[in-house]
Amino acid sequence: MEINEASDKFKDDGIAPMHTAEHILNGTMVKMFGCRRAQSSHVERKKSKCDYALPRQLSAEEVQAVERAVNEVIAADMPVTFEFAEVGSLSEGRFDLSRLPEDATQTVRIVHIGDYDECLCVGAHVQHTSQIGHFRISSTRFEGGVQRIVFRLDR
Repeated sequence: MEINEASDKFKDDGIAPMHTAEHILNGTMVKMFGCRRAQSSHVERKKSKCDYALPRQLSAEEVQAVERAVNEVIAADMPVTFEFAEVGSLSEGRFDLSRLPEDATQTVRIVHIGDYDECLCVGAHVQHTSQIGHFRISSTRFEGGVQRIVFRLDR
């Protein structure tokens, strides 16, 4: 498996910062609360949202801690790299392969954000986390075991 810098083939400057921030938010939620990555998300240039299955609502202090942790990763200027791998070569449990579309090829793209996060993804990303800007959680909502986090980037 060869690891490469993010290439122009997968780059879209308009959405790349927000999409990379979404990966960092996912990694942060997994690390801080032991949950799975977002069960659904909607990424746009101006604001985005992620929904997490959690047993309870996050407190205001926890929301602030998530925002702070994401901004620390951004400030660390971590490289964003990717590799291609065959699905059969991936160790069991490393990724949730059930989310792959039925028509997915056997070769997948793994996006790495430094040593902080990795996930399967075909989207556009920045080359270094410092290109993202300041991450800000603008609102949260908890309903039916789902914690929604709405976020923006100040650039």
